[in-house]
Amino acid sequence: MSFLPSVVSTHFKKNDPTLFKYIELIEAFEVNEEVDYFASLCSSIVSQQLSTRVADVIWSRVLNLFPNKVPEPQHILDLSEAELRAVGLSFAKIKYMKDLASKVLSGELVLEKLPSMSNDEVIAELTKVKGIGTWTAEMFLMFTLARPDVFSKGDLGLKKAIQKIYGLAEMPTEAEMLRYEEKWKPYRTYASRILWRTLDKGIL
Repeated sequence: MSFLPSVVSTHFKKNDPTLFKYIELIEAFEVNEEVDYFASLCSSIVSQQLSTRVADVIWSRVLNLFPNKVPEPQHILDLSEAELRAVGLSFAKIKYMKDLASKVLSGELVLEKLPSMSNDEVIAELTKVKGIGTWTAEMFLMFTLARPDVFSKGDLGLKKAIQKIYGLAEMPTEAEMLRYEEKWKPYRTYASRILWRTLDKGIL
């Protein structure tokens, strides 16, 4: 029995049997909204261009810098560059985190308003912050706001998974990606997480 909501599982079974057959091969996952938007964005900045293992280690060290391990914008600004470098952050990521903190404190970025915005509006707001590009904003939509229908065309892992699952000679072009994701609407977040997990678990 599929762990996905029945309406989602039925949609994939009908519209993409190839993807559907992988559902039972991966571990169950939930798509739940996170509550600490600021911490989520800081974590995303920390994890950029790092393996999951390395990112987790550095993020754990970063959290230890804060009372109760809860990052706050003012505390980020109060920490020195040396303190942040000592836990493994690059100069660029320190600049990005401080820019995020500054924009939140100034009111230029109001995190509490994000849930009421459309996907495109959320991306436009978040990409005002240095170091937060479209990919990071899309991950925020998927994993923090738990939007069910988000797809990241530029994600290398998704491209690799699609190539392997559908037996493509090369990684898919943007036009091919569009063709596949059309099958998954309005549940592209679920499809993305299935694709990533097939790679993570070595199923492909």
